[in-house]
Amino acid sequence: MTMQPIQLFELAAKQAEWLSVRQQVTTMNVANANTPKYTSKDLTPFDAELRSASGLGAMEMARTNAAHMTADIAGNGRVELKDSKLNQEIGVQESGNNVALAAEMSKMGEIKRQFEMNSLLVQNINRMMLTALGK
Repeated sequence: MTMQPIQLFELAAKQAEWLSVRQQVTTMNVANANTPKYTSKDLTPFDAELRSASGLGAMEMARTNAAHMTADIAGNGRVELKDSKLNQEIGVQESGNNVALAAEMSKMGEIKRQFEMNSLLVQNINRMMLTALGK
């Protein structure tokens, strides 16, 4: 069995790009909160990007026991724009719009936290590599 190199910087860049697109989609949802018949959108999870990443290969957790569950990844390995699930709290408004502002704001906070974590990981990996090289 040959070892595959881990492309951490490439993976971090792909996640940062995915987060940027997700932020744009979320912002569009907020901007259209009062638009009649507008349907809230979101991206398929980043896990799907991991599956479809050409240079990264299959990024799956190793199953050490047959009883362990396998990951069920939405999008079947493709990242795409899709309609968000209907928010049961607000449902579909009279105008036909289904944007839940509280849910969109929560999503923006989640995106911000993920981006900050991504940036910190890249900084720490870079620092670790410099330490290993003695610089």
